[in-house]
Amino acid sequence: MNPEIVRGYVPGSIGRVAELHGTYYSRAWGFGLYFEAKVATELAAFLGRTDAACDGFWTVSRAGRVEGSIAIDGSRARGADHAAAHLRWFIVSDALRGTGVGSRLLEAAVGFCRGRGFPGVSLWTFEGLDAARHLYEKAGFRLAEQHRGAQWGVEINEQRFELRLG
Repeated sequence: MNPEIVRGYVPGSIGRVAELHGTYYSRAWGFGLYFEAKVATELAAFLGRTDAACDGFWTVSRAGRVEGSIAIDGSRARGADHAAAHLRWFIVSDALRGTGVGSRLLEAAVGFCRGRGFPGVSLWTFEGLDAARHLYEKAGFRLAEQHRGAQWGVEINEQRFELRLG
């Protein structure tokens, strides 16, 4: 069955997205409970306050199971300072990684931002996620900032990427 991109909350998606993040980042980067709990609580808070006018959440579903996600938090982009929208919780399961579904998710999120007239999109990631960086750069994102930090519970080279839209 081909993967389908679904817009909006899907029952079970909070737990599944937290699981995807927790499992991958624990195995590949040594992230632990702090990180998985942060994903789950912040995603739950975001979905609980989502405003369809400025926020978006998409999942990839295959055979009824969530296999990836991406979100746009546009709350700051709608304010008086017209800051960039914030891209968050971008992940694709091992089963679908490398199939093009990550590009499709990113296109949906950036297209949403363009459609809302946001001035740009930014995201935080970290050095070493080469496949994700390739997708970001292919979509036009550029590295804007880099420093050592521990916002995810482990000290790494944090990176902020930006895409100017307007």
